[in-house]
Amino acid sequence: MDPAQTAPRVLVVGCGGIGGVLLSRMLEGGQKVAAVARREEIASVLRTRGPVLRDEKGERTVRGDLEVFVQPPREGAYDFILLATPPNGVEAAARDTAHLLASDGAMVVLQNGLCEELVAQVVGEDKVLGAIIAWGASSPETGVYERTSSGGFVIGTLSGKPDPRLQRLAELLRTVSGVAFTDNLRGARWSKLAINCAISTLGTVGGSRVGPLLRHRFIRRLAMEVFTEVFQVAQAEGVRVEKVASTVDLEWLTLSESEQRASGSPALLVKHAMLLAIGARYRRLRSSMLAAIERGREPPVDFLNGEVVRRGKAHGLSAPVNERLLEAVHAMSRREVSPGVETLQHIYQQTRPQAH
Repeated sequence: MDPAQTAPRVLVVGCGGIGGVLLSRMLEGGQKVAAVARREEIASVLRTRGPVLRDEKGERTVRGDLEVFVQPPREGAYDFILLATPPNGVEAAARDTAHLLASDGAMVVLQNGLCEELVAQVVGEDKVLGAIIAWGASSPETGVYERTSSGGFVIGTLSGKPDPRLQRLAELLRTVSGVAFTDNLRGARWSKLAINCAISTLGTVGGSRVGPLLRHRFIRRLAMEVFTEVFQVAQAEGVRVEKVASTVDLEWLTLSESEQRASGSPALLVKHAMLLAIGARYRRLRSSMLAAIERGREPPVDFLNGEVVRRGKAHGLSAPVNERLLEAVHAMSRREVSPGVETLQHIYQQTRPQAH
């Protein structure tokens, strides 16, 4: 058999919602998978019972060729190391598994934020592929994985140049969901960053699923203001933003100068309607940052809204809504602020122009 046609050797690092859905669907597709679970409790359940997957096909226990480690093995040669940790653990995950990459292997960055650049500093840009996830997942119980929204992957390289490994990665990921290619990974990442800074962080601070929150007009307005700030910073960074796969063109949801001053207009009415539709589509989506806070873990907001605030300041741009949301998430993690619509209402009032 042609070695190029053999199944890739795969290591999934992180067995939370995303990692769990990935390994479960790959196992169902007949792929041999190794995984690093970090916690013995998770590793034990996966070894003895196997993962339980809940998705559009229903609930089932998945069987397959799965090898689970608590710490990365000392030896090995993997074609793809899928980094499925939270963003604040991606650099450590890359360092801990760099020795396991095959000579022509690649680390696949699945995290939200701009994490390809962080991993490239560890293993080199030529060893990094990006995979943007346009679907949601959670792990409500140990070893139980639930896919909470539909969508596919967008994959590419930081350089934008063709890479033969992308085709092999696409074949692997298609066992999980549809795959699209981009020659503008940075632009697609910034678009996804805008989604996370708005939808995920608003869901965290609001303490609820996306659908109910976006029924509030002022929360939809906050989302548009977050989009606007993110896109202004991206423009200053010289990034050509593009929409992620089949999602809405988020740049269209940003506010023009006149709309930033106006409380209503025909164009704003259409944008509000679009956000209501987004809320309906992702109505079951619950922020993983909120789950992290509830479990006493550090939420990765510094890699989302914090990234926008930091990069904005470097360009002399303010991002007040992102900054207030950043502060609120950190305050929630310190148990100084409770999540809820009232907290978002306070942020909305804080960020109105002084004239109001």
